[in-house]
Amino acid sequence: MKIARINDSKFQETYALVSEDGKRLVTRQEIQEQTGIPVPPSIKDFMFNGWLDEVRKVNDRLTFKHKLEEARLLVPIPNPPKIVCLAFNYYDHARDAGLTPSDEPVIFLKPRTALNKPYGEVNCPSFVTRLDYEAELAVVIGKRAKNLSEEEALDYVFGYMIFHDVSARDIQFKDKQFTRGKGIDTFAPCGPWITTKDEVPDPQNLIITTKVNSETRQNSSSSNMVLSIKRIISGLSRTMTLEPGDIISTGTPAGVAMSMKEPRYLKNGDIVEIAIEKLGSIRHKILFQ
Repeated sequence: MKIARINDSKFQETYALVSEDGKRLVTRQEIQEQTGIPVPPSIKDFMFNGWLDEVRKVNDRLTFKHKLEEARLLVPIPNPPKIVCLAFNYYDHARDAGLTPSDEPVIFLKPRTALNKPYGEVNCPSFVTRLDYEAELAVVIGKRAKNLSEEEALDYVFGYMIFHDVSARDIQFKDKQFTRGKGIDTFAPCGPWITTKDEVPDPQNLIITTKVNSETRQNSSSSNMVLSIKRIISGLSRTMTLEPGDIISTGTPAGVAMSMKEPRYLKNGDIVEIAIEKLGSIRHKILFQ
C-alpha cells in the first residue's frame, strides 16, 4: 500500500491511501465510512499500531474517489524520531570522491526541520555558493529495534520513500562535517508517499534517477550500495535504538555536481526531479533567498 499525508480539499490535514497506479486516493474519513473501521486521526497510529493491517483485510471495499492532484501532498511522516543519513554508501559515488567505502555505516543526522514536501520549494540561503543534489532511497522503520541481526533486520521495516539529501558543499567542506551544510530548512524533500515493504520485495534492485531541468544527472541502481539495507539497519541498531517512524536515508549514487570535472551546482530557478522505481517521483524548485 501507499500511504500519503495530505491537506484535503478543505485544507485540513489528514492522510490517505493512494491507488496502485499512484493516480487516485481515498481519505482517512472515507476509509472509515467505506470499511466501518474506526481508523485513528494520527497517521503514526494508523501505520504502526495495527490499523493498516485491519484495513488490508477489507481492501476490496475501498473506492479511490479523488484524483491525486486534488490534494496537497505533505511530508509523509510528521516529526520522525530520527533522520539518519549514510555517507558514501555507493561504490561509484565513493570512487568519484576518491574515497574507499567503509565496511560500517558512516552516518550523520538531519534535523526534522529540514524535512520538506515532495513538491515543495527548496529555499536556499543566499550565502550558499555550491548547492548540490543527492537522490536517495529512504527506509521508514516500523517497530522498535535494538541489536538486530542482518537476517531479521528487514522485518522491522515499514516501508520506503524517496529522499533528497540537498547539500551545501561549500559549508560541508568548510566545516569538514555534514550537519550544517545538509541540515538547512527545506533541505530534505521526501515522499511522495510511503510505500509499504510488501510492494518492494527487493529494495536492492531499484532504478534511481535525478534530472535537473529535464537533464539526467544521476542514473543508477540501489544494487550499487556498499552496505545493503539489512546490513545498515543491523549496524545502526547496535549503536542506537531504532523507533517507529525513524527515517534512514541510504546514500546517493554517482552523478552529483561536486564530482564533475566542471561542477554544475544548482542555481536559482532550477527544477530537480527524482524518481525511484516502485516509489514514484518528487519534484521541486530551487529558490535562493
